[in-house]
Amino acid sequence: MIDTHAHLDPAEAPAVLDRARAAGVDRVVVVATTVTQAAEALALAAAHEGVYACLGVHPHEAGSPADLGELRRLLRHDRAVAVGETGLDYFRDYAPREAQRVLFERELALAAELRMPVVVHTRAADEDTLTALERFEGTVVLHCFSSPALLEPALERGWYVSFAGNVTYPKAPELREAAARVPGDRILAETDSPYLAPQAVRGKRNEPAYVVHTVAALAAARGEDADELGRRIEANAAAAFGL
Repeated sequence: MIDTHAHLDPAEAPAVLDRARAAGVDRVVVVATTVTQAAEALALAAAHEGVYACLGVHPHEAGSPADLGELRRLLRHDRAVAVGETGLDYFRDYAPREAQRVLFERELALAAELRMPVVVHTRAADEDTLTALERFEGTVVLHCFSSPALLEPALERGWYVSFAGNVTYPKAPELREAAARVPGDRILAETDSPYLAPQAVRGKRNEPAYVVHTVAALAAARGEDADELGRRIEANAAAAFGL
């Protein structure tokens, strides 16, 4: 099984990855949100079998200068598999919206230049997210899917839709309904650890081992076998990220 989106503390990563393997999760995509973290994520990927790196600058960081030249250099590493997470977040508004839009466009251009998939964070910014992605011809992964309004565009354009632990929450039936509609070759699962622990372990710090609970909830929503869905998600991740 694979966790397609995890934020790991380098000091804790060896123990976390051991627990993941014990749970049957033998591949993890580690995600950076700054250029400094990108170098750390690559080091983790290089040091651990089955670990890959998604490198980008989060919209929360858009208010500070980012060395996208250095990010480009890091993305050329053979363990780097995607640009991200990038996107727009108008819910927290930790960075000016115009700065977020400019950074998102620059990272999309970088993904296009390098012919890499882009992992998109979007919250309370559906319209501007769609506008930015209209001109992007590459592979799109909607990370931690939480906006049902984006489902139809995602289905129309063949984007990958990735679900995190919040799909398991009792008060999120709309996410399970969305999960039931995503084609079998476009669904992904993630933890977004250390955030959004699934309902079965809610209150604990999330980690890649817990993606099994999310896959089980997705399988139930889709009326499918969990093991079979886990294998399909692995195949989808391999196709999306070129693993």
